[in-house]
Amino acid sequence: MSAIKYKYPVILFLLVLSIFPSYGQMATSEVLDLNSLSENFLTRVRNNQDTNELRAQLYSTTLEELEVGLDTNEKKLAFWINVYNAYIQVVLSENPEKYDDRGTFFSSEQLPIAGRLISFEKIEHGIIRKSQWKLGLGMIRKWFPNKFERKLRVDNREYRVHFALNCGAKDCPPVAIYNADTLNEQLNKGTAAYLSKTSTYNKETGEVYVTSLFSWFRGDFGCKSGVKDILKEFDIIPTTKNIDLNYKSYDWTLDLDNWIDL
Repeated sequence: MSAIKYKYPVILFLLVLSIFPSYGQMATSEVLDLNSLSENFLTRVRNNQDTNELRAQLYSTTLEELEVGLDTNEKKLAFWINVYNAYIQVVLSENPEKYDDRGTFFSSEQLPIAGRLISFEKIEHGIIRKSQWKLGLGMIRKWFPNKFERKLRVDNREYRVHFALNCGAKDCPPVAIYNADTLNEQLNKGTAAYLSKTSTYNKETGEVYVTSLFSWFRGDFGCKSGVKDILKEFDIIPTTKNIDLNYKSYDWTLDLDNWIDL
């Protein structure tokens, strides 16, 4: 990964801005396509290339530029999925010990974006899941999301993002580079691949064993009936009738070498 350690992101970027006063303005003015920026960020991560310049661009981008540049649900989802997955790789490859306390890791404000530090939880639950309370099982929204979240969050929740976001664990979905123009097709392919890999159906007993993601975010999937509909749609089960739904244990072992082309 990059030569400069990630543990001092604010110092790094403020140093850059102090040495080159116009750098922040130049960087954001040159980045006309935020989705291309996010794709390039994740591509560089995958190729073990330096990402400091791209991180500086993300930090110097303004809230207004993000709001204008990400003007559709597809652009928002593709951008934030890529940024989330890229930063998971960057932070944990440089500081794998942070995963020892996952609660603190996901809630810590450590990602420099738009002149502030935000958390992985802010991206996942606030922006991508449209201001859902992280412990609400997908059925309870936050009461008072802040301006940053309100301005940038998606218009509609999309359950397939749960099979696109990679949190660094062995049982997480693999990392793909998402493009706004092909997002729907990519999400379908990613969902199909992940469900096929993680689901087990016994036609004799009618039991199906599935990822715990379906339980943790049950409201996003439409609860049990919705989960069964999804499993049938992706050919995991032949029918939704007389199906006994069971959730597998989740393997939280750190595994960053998990990529897929969609």
